[in-house]
Amino acid sequence: MTLSRQDLHRFIFSVHPYDSLLPADLADLVPLFQTVPVSAGDSIYQLGDPLEGLYLVHDGEIEITDENDIPVSLLGPRNSFGERGLTRNGMAVTSARATTDGLLLLLPRADFDALMARHSSVAKFFDRRRSDSRRGSNLATSRVETLMAGKPITCPTGTDVQSAARLMRDHRISSLCLTEKGKLSGIVTTRDLSGKVLAEGLPFDTPVSQVMTASPLTLSPSAIGSDVLHAMMEHNIGHIPIVKGGNLVGIVTRTDLTRFQAVSSAELVSAISRADTAADMARVTAEIPRLLVQLVAGGNRHEVVTRLITDIADTATRRLLKLAEAELGPPPVPYLWLACGSQGRQEQTGVSDQDNCLFLDDAVREADMPYFHALAKYVSDGLDTCGYFYCPGDMMATNPRWCQPVRVWQQYFQGWIAKPDPEAQMLASVMFDLRPIGGDRALFGNLQKKTLKAANRNSIFVAHMVSNSLKHTPPLGLLRGFTTIRSGEHRNQLDLKLNGVVPVVDLGRIYALQGRLTEANTRARLQAAETKGVISASGARDLLDAYDLIAETRLNHQVKRVNDGEKPDNFLSPTDLSDFERSHLRDAFVVIKTMQSAIGHGRGTLS
Repeated sequence: MTLSRQDLHRFIFSVHPYDSLLPADLADLVPLFQTVPVSAGDSIYQLGDPLEGLYLVHDGEIEITDENDIPVSLLGPRNSFGERGLTRNGMAVTSARATTDGLLLLLPRADFDALMARHSSVAKFFDRRRSDSRRGSNLATSRVETLMAGKPITCPTGTDVQSAARLMRDHRISSLCLTEKGKLSGIVTTRDLSGKVLAEGLPFDTPVSQVMTASPLTLSPSAIGSDVLHAMMEHNIGHIPIVKGGNLVGIVTRTDLTRFQAVSSAELVSAISRADTAADMARVTAEIPRLLVQLVAGGNRHEVVTRLITDIADTATRRLLKLAEAELGPPPVPYLWLACGSQGRQEQTGVSDQDNCLFLDDAVREADMPYFHALAKYVSDGLDTCGYFYCPGDMMATNPRWCQPVRVWQQYFQGWIAKPDPEAQMLASVMFDLRPIGGDRALFGNLQKKTLKAANRNSIFVAHMVSNSLKHTPPLGLLRGFTTIRSGEHRNQLDLKLNGVVPVVDLGRIYALQGRLTEANTRARLQAAETKGVISASGARDLLDAYDLIAETRLNHQVKRVNDGEKPDNFLSPTDLSDFERSHLRDAFVVIKTMQSAIGHGRGTLS
């Protein structure tokens, strides 16, 4: 199989982290890759061999095995292997073999090292992979409360065995906890029912208390994964109830441990990149809540967690674009799919909608538009199937307004800056977070820099944007309390997104506008604003600390929801926090309010 220069460029641009490179840098990089055809059974390298460089799978599957010849990964298209971080003194610590015919792209060792040295985004990506490979699943050090299934199914001890069996069948569980007034009395498993009831021919109305394990081994939520694993191995059991203050609060099973170890962002990305339908992808993205739990349990910072989760959405988008082209045929003119909102900022959590648009080459004709409308519908419908629900404000490429030639997009930005009415402010806020996902990146070109320059020079527009950014305020009440939602489903709760994260996102966007900063990620914007002097060093540190605390609190809340068997959301009851946590969260909100006040009065810094 041969690849044209254009095909090679398009493919490499579709792979992270190369999609973060500037067009000129990507153009310099592409010719350095060598094509390496492989046949099923071919050895790429063996344990202890010197590595030639970084391999990127274009087609086919590659099996990676450890020193005991046990498979550790099965890699498909867009997966990399052989990087220096996974070597020992330049020698491979694994073996790689082709399981199918395929094509690899090889970036020679010297060129890969130079790439890492020149581009921090690439270095961070591969350093993270190296860190992940060393850290493993973090099972041994993860707290039990992040592993357990919350709200376990229970029944009284007087329940008959047939009713107990039906409960287990209906809830698709392999054990049932027996309680009296919230206190754990025992546990019964499917093994108990088969070995003690069916095998002994006991009547179906036998009380479950006669076959349960009374006073079973339990652990507290503060135990760690290794405690669970060791207890299961020592006592040959597969279920451990979790008890706090004498009350049953959860249960951990061998399945929970297996699931925790199995989920990784790399595996999800790999599976999505090979999926043939949106339904196939949806089965993969359904694992995102468990991935969220694992990443937070592993001690990862919030910006790492959200970046890894966003990578999955990016991969799903690019895969859907490829599937759409396979169904619709090649595009009549070049296009670029861009994300805005949380995906654009690489800040997605366990719950996200989709915000996207299409840039089309100016050569597009009216007769070409049905193709792009069909492509947009295919991708947006696919993303919705994957759990990225449709944007309530219709900020999607399926809206003809957001599927336009580049010249029209230029007119949009010029018009919003020239006449900053409320709609223009809202649209500009969304569009300043644009990030290319798939297609011809050249179409984005220097539009961002030009727009930032023009917007920065228009003081009226900047003033309107500042005013618009102050509409979302922290939930601060009187007497050191919080202002919670007053009515509805989330009464007496805090919206950690709208009143916590969003105000900082808005501030970061204003700082980017004032400093002509091209970063889209909020944390990166705040750091860049400090470096460029847009905000003071002390103000930046305070705001970063406040943002980190709120973002971490939000993720921890979502993890708790997942462990309780519920969908993650952004609504937190202050009563779920300790006095210490409430005090610090309020302090974080005060910092944000202070920074909003400073920028609202024309002071861009906080000393």
